[in-house]
Amino acid sequence: MDVLIECSPGISGDMLLGAFYDLGVPKQIIEQPLIDLGLKDLYQLEFVDSKSCSIRGIKAKVENVDCSPIKRTWRSIKELILNGQIEDKLKKIIYKVFESLAIAEGKVHGIKTDDVHFHEIGAIDSLVDIIGVCAALNYLNPQRIYCNEPMLGKGFVQTEHGNLSVPPPAVIELIRQKNIKVLSTRDSIEGELSTPTGIALLANLVDYLELPLKFSINSYGVGIGNLKFPFPNLVRVYKITSFEDSSTNINEQINPKCEEISIQEAWIDDQTPEDISNFVEKLRIEGAYDVSYQAINMKKNRIGFSIQAILPIEKKEFFRQLWFDYSSTIGVRERTQSRWILLRRRGECSTTFGNIKVKQTLKPDGTINMKPENDEVLRLKLKHKISTYEIRKIIKESSKKFKAFENWK
Repeated sequence: MDVLIECSPGISGDMLLGAFYDLGVPKQIIEQPLIDLGLKDLYQLEFVDSKSCSIRGIKAKVENVDCSPIKRTWRSIKELILNGQIEDKLKKIIYKVFESLAIAEGKVHGIKTDDVHFHEIGAIDSLVDIIGVCAALNYLNPQRIYCNEPMLGKGFVQTEHGNLSVPPPAVIELIRQKNIKVLSTRDSIEGELSTPTGIALLANLVDYLELPLKFSINSYGVGIGNLKFPFPNLVRVYKITSFEDSSTNINEQINPKCEEISIQEAWIDDQTPEDISNFVEKLRIEGAYDVSYQAINMKKNRIGFSIQAILPIEKKEFFRQLWFDYSSTIGVRERTQSRWILLRRRGECSTTFGNIKVKQTLKPDGTINMKPENDEVLRLKLKHKISTYEIRKIIKESSKKFKAFENWK
């Protein structure tokens, strides 16, 4: 099962939350992590039937009953998330969304990320929207998440910083950070179509910012927004089955193919091994193709670390900023290189062990090699208490039908 998010034409956290509830995600699932994080007495959440231009849907209403005058910073929200008693997978998703917002806000206001005061983003309704949407997707557990490109709108929006032009600065920075493609028209629509919360959720949760070529719709939910437009203001979320005709374009692609990549590296001698390990993991989480590091001898006989990251060329500016935000380096070396790569695709294959995740590689002579994902091999090794060699041998001998998760790329 896959999920398709339809921006019609924009996106916001509350509309997404309403759409997931309308899709059938139980309210208890949405609220449980909020309760686990100690927020249950700070809000009241209600889902009500509503309409926009005669189209029905669900409106998520959050009443703020938090009387505390304290304004939340990223530091305080980070501690709340990291110390919360919620499952690690969900915690990681929630953390990524808030962190991207903090980085964006810090950039546009020229302050350190930890010191960012979230204002509207830290308000209880935004906390409910973000955590609730992440909980809904964690519950649905789709294989892939698709979304069409959103529109941003124009005009002005009232914030704690006064009237800001649309799109707000944080939205612009999020789009730049994550290299998100957006739609525009000659006569842009007056009003804020996409909010920082909505864009942050889209940027961190969506796998493909495009529609699958072929799919069937199993069910859908509709979330209604608060603003009035001369068209329906809504977001739809679909449960779909996508049909990737992965053989269509094989003959049209060069194999192996050449592409440009960015190489960024630095030597660091004033951070602990734990800090270096955390930074390397951050690079990988954000989409680095690969990262390597090793201990080296540096000036004054200090032991330091040489870190090298292989990155998508279109995200080099984003990763360049990560070095300065998350490491102590005062300089980064950067170069553009070419690499030749074989076409590959991810999928799953039926075996004696059931369906397991695998990766296929297409050789220049047309031969297809298949390799099980290492995480799957480790899982099966621990479950069946047999060697890695035996696991791989059984998978190879019992492999049958392959189902692609993506096209050759």
